[in-house]
Amino acid sequence: MKIGFIGLGNVGGKLAGSLLRNGFDLTVRDLDKAAAQPFLDKGAHWAESPKAMAEAVDMVITCLPSPAICAAVMEAEDGILAGLSEGKIWAEMSTTDESEVRRIAERVKAVGAEPIDCPVSGGCHRAATGNIAILAGCSRETFERALPVLKAMGRRILHTGDLGSASVLKVVTNYLATANLVTLCEALVTSKAAGMDLNTAYEAIRISSGNSFVHETESQVILNGSRDINFTMDLVVKDISLFQEVAERANVPLEVSPLLKSIFQDGEQRYGSRELSPNIIRRLEEATGLDVLAPGFPPEMTDDEPEEAGYEVKVRGREAAS
Repeated sequence: MKIGFIGLGNVGGKLAGSLLRNGFDLTVRDLDKAAAQPFLDKGAHWAESPKAMAEAVDMVITCLPSPAICAAVMEAEDGILAGLSEGKIWAEMSTTDESEVRRIAERVKAVGAEPIDCPVSGGCHRAATGNIAILAGCSRETFERALPVLKAMGRRILHTGDLGSASVLKVVTNYLATANLVTLCEALVTSKAAGMDLNTAYEAIRISSGNSFVHETESQVILNGSRDINFTMDLVVKDISLFQEVAERANVPLEVSPLLKSIFQDGEQRYGSRELSPNIIRRLEEATGLDVLAPGFPPEMTDDEPEEAGYEVKVRGREAAS
């Protein structure tokens, strides 16, 4: 299967790298051609336009910063839709709005192609090794066709149901990660203010009921001082806003989500939209005069697990119900 990949940023570049590493015939495109050069040097092809890419490959993957940018890449005169045809697949790997992905998917189906929304979760360090999780929303038939490609990019692959379901669940997981980050910032600053040794505090949280994936990753780069998790405050605000919109459409009266959004909007105003998201802790450091730092932690996360073949995650109770 020939694969096209548009969007070679922090996550997209690593996913595309996994495809190339696993032997797929890969065509790439990015607004910054320099970002594509390492892939071209390793044998990938360059597409002069999204349309040209869609015409040349069997499956086009987009991994872009926002729904608006994805819509432009899809719907421009020389966009992906202009090059799609019967039997091809469009896979949206961006974190996006489920209503928007469904709107564009109708246009994809109108030309005989098959859409799938398949965002990832687990951090850039796991995207680099092919050990990231992938959520996939589409028909079962489309899922089966795409599965070999998804397995090359991720380890745990979950078929979430109809198209759009993966995008909903992706913003749900990002919301939870954001809530965890904010509470960890409060916990670490409070520990420091109470006179606790932060190396010990880290281990106490890690071995306790307070532990989480976010603690084992973002707390480490917070304590190092780099705060580098390859994610920025504007992206947090985007994801929280998408989650809030899902809840509002379903008439769910959220209380924590609006507070998280206001915290990160304040962080954007103070430190800039492209500030690294774990640096939201600076609001509390500045308020208390404390530096939340400790020796022995890495400046960035690397995946210490060996790359493993991807597999489908089975949903508990689904088989019994059927």
